[in-house]
Amino acid sequence: MITLDGVTIVYGSGARALTAVRDLTLTVAEGEAVGLVGESGSGKSTVLRAIAGLIPYAAGEITLCGARAGRRRTTAQRKMAQMVFQDPYGSLHPNQTVDQILAMPIAIHRLDDGEARIARVLGEVGLGREHRYRYPHQLSGGQRQRVAIARALILEPRVLLLDEPTSALDVSVQAEILNLLSRLRRDHGLTMLMVSHDLAVIAHLCERIGVMSHGQLLEVTTATAMANNQVTHDYTRQLLRSNAGFDRSSISSGELDVAAG
Repeated sequence: MITLDGVTIVYGSGARALTAVRDLTLTVAEGEAVGLVGESGSGKSTVLRAIAGLIPYAAGEITLCGARAGRRRTTAQRKMAQMVFQDPYGSLHPNQTVDQILAMPIAIHRLDDGEARIARVLGEVGLGREHRYRYPHQLSGGQRQRVAIARALILEPRVLLLDEPTSALDVSVQAEILNLLSRLRRDHGLTMLMVSHDLAVIAHLCERIGVMSHGQLLEVTTATAMANNQVTHDYTRQLLRSNAGFDRSSISSGELDVAAG
């Protein structure tokens, strides 16, 4: 579903050029959930933005469902891959109601079943009619992130790109959002690529995990191998040590315990 072949992403030009991602190759199969971990500035979120078409890439090739995703995306490609951002308050228009936020992508793509789509997607993310005409500041952090997920789902994408979708939330709310994402993936057959600095969060949702540092993909391993410290790169071992609270039981459990976080 997603293929990155030798992708390099550069910010700026000339002497001030900064290579954020260098020669990255990765594949994500249809229906699979893959995570990217690494320190801040390692290039994780930049990869997601390039896949979504929000920033250009300088070299290599990105394909979505077998079709090359170039600098100018087709309407179908933009519908196919939708992104959920880290900060749900910052990613939602503060002067628009939930109804207006969800109606915008429907209008942009000229879909004619907007009312049914809005009602359906609010139900899927666990929000009721009472939330539909509220503004973002009238919602809790978890409710705002549910709206952001609903906005991504309303075009019925095949790929969800998740940029640390739980890092701005309380621990108990993180568990609720992760359980929601797991259910949506199962119900809709979604392909997911998720970035996070939290190994327990990544391990709960993703079968394979790529480790990034300084714009390079150092290794791709599995959640189980990482939990058992069966990794090959020294940086990955350092990352495991820095995540001392990595909950290995979250890998095999069906759902996170909301009460326990």
